[in-house]
Amino acid sequence: MTMQRPFAESAEQNKGPILEVLREWFGAPGNVLEIGSGTGQHAVHFAAALPHLEWQPSDVAAHLGGIEAWRAAAGLANLRPARALDVATGPWPDEVFDYAYTANTAHIMHWREVLAMLAGVAQVLRGGGVFAMYGPFSVDGRQTAASNAAFDAALRRSDPGMGVRDLADLRNAAQRCELELVGQVAMPVNNLTLIWRRQR
Repeated sequence: MTMQRPFAESAEQNKGPILEVLREWFGAPGNVLEIGSGTGQHAVHFAAALPHLEWQPSDVAAHLGGIEAWRAAAGLANLRPARALDVATGPWPDEVFDYAYTANTAHIMHWREVLAMLAGVAQVLRGGGVFAMYGPFSVDGRQTAASNAAFDAALRRSDPGMGVRDLADLRNAAQRCELELVGQVAMPVNNLTLIWRRQR
C-alpha cells in the first residue's frame, strides 16, 4: 500500500519565497542537509528547482514515511532517501555538506534542541558553508508583528519550552559554534530567513 502524501498549507505558501532566497545563497553546485523536512514538500520543490544541488532530507523517524511518499512520487535523481535525525540525540551524518537548511523548526524545539541543531550544523558544514534558517523570529526581545506575538504566546501555552526565538540569542549561540550571521532576509507574513556561514 502506498502511503498518502502529507500536506501542509504553510509549506505550499512559503516554498516560492524561500526558493528565491536559496537561489541566491545556494548558487554553487553542492549537497544540502535539510533538517526537519516535515511533510517533504520543500525537499521535492527545492530539489526539482535546484538541480545543481543534491538534497538530503531528514527528520525524526515518525515523519520519514511521508517524506518518502513525496520523494517516490517526484522521482528526482538529486533527492536522496530521507534519513532519521533527532537534532538532540543524533546521529548526525558522517558527511560534510556545502549547505544546510531548516524551516519552521526553531520555535517548536526546546532551547536545548536549538543549541544542539546549531552545534550539529557546525559539525557537518564545511568551512565557508551556508546554513539558511527560515521562520518567525523576534528582534532584540520584541516581536516583529502582533501576529507573531500571538503565535509565541500560543506556543508557550501549549508547551513552555517552545516559542519564537530571538535573533540576539541565536546569534550568540551560533557564534560559539563558529557560525556567523551574514544575511537576514525579510519574508512574507512577518517571517525571516537567517543566513549563517561556517567560519572555518
